[in-house]
Amino acid sequence: MTENMVMSIVKEALYTSMLVGGPILILALLVGLLVSIFQATTQIQEQTLTFVPKLIVIALTLVIGGNWMLQEIIKFTNKIMNMIAVIKG
Repeated sequence: MTENMVMSIVKEALYTSMLVGGPILILALLVGLLVSIFQATTQIQEQTLTFVPKLIVIALTLVIGGNWMLQEIIKFTNKIMNMIAVIKG
């Protein structure tokens, strides 16, 4: 296993993790920002007010995009397993 091969695997792993986790994190960030703006304007300082909308948005994102996310993870895993088989001989 060469250094280039290891760097390629790390690069692909980081890309796949950003591709799969990115939508969830971005939507949670946007919902948190909107709820924070709402709290600042209405002066409601309830801690659970930010948690529940984020939880709902994350669940909806997983329901809508979960199949695609799983397929991306499976593709990456298959690629890694095939590389292991080729290296092992």
